[in-house]
Amino acid sequence: MSPWTSLVTASTLLVYFVLTINVGRARAKYKVPVPQMSGEPNFERVLRVQQNTLEQMVFFLPALWLFSFYVNPLWGAGIGAVWVLGRIAYAWGYYQAAEKRALGFAISSLSGIVLLLGAIIGIILSLVSK
Repeated sequence: MSPWTSLVTASTLLVYFVLTINVGRARAKYKVPVPQMSGEPNFERVLRVQQNTLEQMVFFLPALWLFSFYVNPLWGAGIGAVWVLGRIAYAWGYYQAAEKRALGFAISSLSGIVLLLGAIIGIILSLVSK
């Protein structure tokens, strides 16, 4: 169990918590009552950030932990921290305009793919060496 990987996991959850709070704030600001999920484009962008981040976390968290276990926990945490920063950039850009989300999406997607591919290689090497 790596404290660095654990810290990145906790940071991921904290970012997601803030994004969830932002959805509630946007509901109030743009007068979008629960359970309504559409209407005001500014609200929809805030909601989409939260939903997309949740979707990406399902991919990211297992890849982070597998990479950290089979390859290196410090490298895993470093790449994972890049993913978190990418998600923050994604949110910041998307809140302004849908077109501004691309850089953050690319950063988080690429770092997630590196974690997954590294984990697969690490797992295969672990199996071969036994």
